[in-house]
Amino acid sequence: MAQTLRALVIGATGNVGRPAVELLAERGAEVRGLSRAVGDVRDPWVLARALDGVDAVLLIWPFQSAAGIGDIAAAIGGRPVAYVSSLAVRDDRPPAESGVWGEVEAALRRHGDAWTFLRASGFAANTRQWAADIRAGGTVRVPYPQAARSLIHERDIAAVAAHVLTARTPGHAGRAYALTGPAAITQAEQIRTLGSAAGRDVTVEAATHEEALAQASWAGDGAEEVLRHWASMAETPEPVTGEVERLTGAPARPFADWAEEHAAEFRGH
Repeated sequence: MAQTLRALVIGATGNVGRPAVELLAERGAEVRGLSRAVGDVRDPWVLARALDGVDAVLLIWPFQSAAGIGDIAAAIGGRPVAYVSSLAVRDDRPPAESGVWGEVEAALRRHGDAWTFLRASGFAANTRQWAADIRAGGTVRVPYPQAARSLIHERDIAAVAAHVLTARTPGHAGRAYALTGPAAITQAEQIRTLGSAAGRDVTVEAATHEEALAQASWAGDGAEEVLRHWASMAETPEPVTGEVERLTGAPARPFADWAEEHAAEFRGH
């Protein structure tokens, strides 16, 4: 009888972690979850208890800095680990130039060879940033409305993670998979799709540079770089790959599906 896989999901209550726990369990794994509500993964005692008896790890790094990842990668050691990374990571540049994702990847590489990087495009859930404006109806102002992203449904990332960690056939270790949705759609199309699903009549206008900087304020000193990235996607849309379907056997979910599933968040009262 095959041994039951014991998997740890770090970031178990987030947009990817929650469905990943469900899908791993459906595939017969014994799942343990760790989230910031339970304990800080950077605490050595918390991490040691979470990893005790674990065969494989799904890592969804919950911080904007890579501080502490070296110790965590060392603790994970040679266990198979799937890390939810970013499509923005570049292998031809130093890790730090790929932001926190590149630094986390580099730490995992240093401490084992059973890693798999799930380099995802923009999460569909990021469009929640427009929820208040869409609920209000009228005009939604965004930087670069024609910037096109191949937004991915978080459940598709979770499905790939569950497949990678439970697959009976080898071949995922040391691989980086570019995961995207099935099409690149502009920010204007995203907003109209959300509005339609919620039954809200909205129009889209380009934000001024000052408004755009305010919307990218979460990036701190990197706000201008974020705006340049958005501008580049107006000229060159984010790529579309077929990796989700190749790995899971099911096509990637279209953004319209996510919009319908979450319509109530954009509808208001």
